[in-house]
Amino acid sequence: MNNRLLLPIILCIYSITGSAQPVIIKTDKGRIEGYTKDQITIFKGIPFAAAPVGHLRWKAPQPAAPWQDIKKCLQFSASPAQASPMPFMYWSEEFLIPKEPISEDCLYLNVWTPSVKPSAKLPVLVYIYGGGFRSGGTACPIYDGAAMAKKGILFVSINYRVGLFGFMAHPELSAEAPYHHSGNYGILDMIAGLQWVQKNIAAFGGDPSKVTIAGQSAGSFAVSILCASPLARGLFRGAIAESGASVLPGPIRPQITAAEAEQTGVELANALGCKNIAELRAKPMDDLIKARAGLNAPYVDGYVLPASLTEIYTTGRENKVALMMGWNADDKIMGKPATATDYIQSLQKRFGEKSKELLTWYPATDDATAAVSQGNMNRDESFGVQMFAWAALQEKAQHPVYMYRFNRALPASSPVTAFGAFHSGEIVYAYDNLATLDRPWEKEDQELATTMSAYWTNFTKTGNPNGKGLPDWPRYHSNSENVQLLDAPVSTTMLPEKKALEWWMNYYRHP
Repeated sequence: MNNRLLLPIILCIYSITGSAQPVIIKTDKGRIEGYTKDQITIFKGIPFAAAPVGHLRWKAPQPAAPWQDIKKCLQFSASPAQASPMPFMYWSEEFLIPKEPISEDCLYLNVWTPSVKPSAKLPVLVYIYGGGFRSGGTACPIYDGAAMAKKGILFVSINYRVGLFGFMAHPELSAEAPYHHSGNYGILDMIAGLQWVQKNIAAFGGDPSKVTIAGQSAGSFAVSILCASPLARGLFRGAIAESGASVLPGPIRPQITAAEAEQTGVELANALGCKNIAELRAKPMDDLIKARAGLNAPYVDGYVLPASLTEIYTTGRENKVALMMGWNADDKIMGKPATATDYIQSLQKRFGEKSKELLTWYPATDDATAAVSQGNMNRDESFGVQMFAWAALQEKAQHPVYMYRFNRALPASSPVTAFGAFHSGEIVYAYDNLATLDRPWEKEDQELATTMSAYWTNFTKTGNPNGKGLPDWPRYHSNSENVQLLDAPVSTTMLPEKKALEWWMNYYRHP
């Protein structure tokens, strides 16, 4: 037969039996359609709550309405309301949401599964993205779940409200809420997503008793909150935290009172000329995105968090889960470093006599040394001490904790700048997604991604990262300070900067 005549027949057969096969699943609200590709079944844009728009803006998530027809869940939903994404610092387009669509109607989740048989009873990993609680969404390329699903787990990613849409507090909002508090809607969205998982994930092949939550940066801060919140009790058995926790007050997440949180809402209303919440709810999304006032992060509200994480853990009220956590060698978010002279003066102004001790760990013998010290201090104060303090609470409560340090400097070539083991750099290794990030990867990167994703997979399956063929990862104990150094090669080491981290922990507990 002529090849030209054969080609349309081949294309017709492929359109019917090709790599993307439709799959129908029944959820508690109605039937949805996903597709199977490369032996992984994928559902994108599944509604887990009602659209938080109109009178539902700044309310706890409400149940989604049921539907009659089959809902096609074949592409990502809109990303949460936020400013248009723009690459900066370390973060190229792969780390960012698509430019469109962006909407308040954003409470949707996504599922990647190797089996839709309820009898599969697969362990479930629920991923929570970062973005400083001001940005982010599940449609970022680096959060693709197919690679992890191919390792035998069910991968879920959840959208949650960000910025003032997700966290603004106001006296009027507190008065109208049945629980008499306001703010923290983004955390409540995550809890609603986890509740959806408990109700529905068995139909996708998952086991609701084997759920692990994971998050990076703001997502990691959120994981620490969920580990302490009574509203999340029983929704997961393990937690993975990458670079972030809300244990101590600090430069990134200052701790504020409910009254202070509500005052930010009052200031927003004043700035926009609104007399009440009804007028604020009537404001267009874009007007609110441009506003400078309003709370943009979680706080101890008395409801989602009845007390600080330290108080919750020390009084035995935490959610009893296994924890795998760590941070990166170059976890720093800062501008141009100061000269050695200016750096020393700034330390003296802020810390007085205590600055002498700080200079032993963060020296300033010359400008180059001072620049490195400023980066290390920013890392330790912003991320390291939070994780260190959380690990101490977790260990004291006698729950398993495994700690890592990610030290692999991501390869770079012009025009991509080399930023070392930067904040967020570990994500594509942990979830075996190097292919989603345009970098000149080397053999060592591929090997590290294979090892790290195996650790993450094993922890999701068993609560322990160890497994056959992997370098042994000992459980963290404060007396031994065993930390897994994720680099080429992987090794176990003593906790770097222990003395400096102890100093920061004591400083924030007794300033």
